[in-house]
Amino acid sequence: MESVADIVALRPTLVIGSVPYKQETVGKLLEQQLNFLAMNPRLLDDVYADIRLLGGIARRAAQAETLIRRMRSEFAVIARSARKMKRRVRVYCEAWPNPRISSPPWVAELVRICGGEMIIAAGEKVTEAQVAEARPEVIVLAWAATGGKSDPEQAYKVEAWKDVPAIRERRVFVVRDELLNTPGPPLMEGARELSRVLQQDRRKGI
Repeated sequence: MESVADIVALRPTLVIGSVPYKQETVGKLLEQQLNFLAMNPRLLDDVYADIRLLGGIARRAAQAETLIRRMRSEFAVIARSARKMKRRVRVYCEAWPNPRISSPPWVAELVRICGGEMIIAAGEKVTEAQVAEARPEVIVLAWAATGGKSDPEQAYKVEAWKDVPAIRERRVFVVRDELLNTPGPPLMEGARELSRVLQQDRRKGI
């Protein structure tokens, strides 16, 4: 990532920041004489609104609307497939392991689209005891800024989780973090990955 000095040297007319923010970096940017747009989407509707906003800024409003329609259509196709599932799978998605932070609210929406139910509050610090009590049947790891390097073995070694169904049945899956943690077009592929994971469970009769 470029430093604040590198960014300023480019003389941008607009700097766009999205969650998660580095407070120190944002503070330094706000000290500069530049326009800073802070984006803090939580739900899919917020993601669509941000795409629409950026499309307007870039004078690409029509293309932004096309992208939004494409995303909605993709999610609708996945949702139709998920209706074949006998019941919703209990899911815990994790965005960071230490401290444990559950995946953002828009991921909880994707989980529901794909036929699951996020059984831990989304976008919050959680304890191992909370996860154990919720008894997820599937655990999805998408640790921020790690690509596909989330480590399922860490989950299997958590003593408090030894009786959790997802651990007993070895149903801990990794989804590349940018596919779930990027509030934009990558969510389409992220939803396909989540659907694939939950469809595996459907084939097992879960």
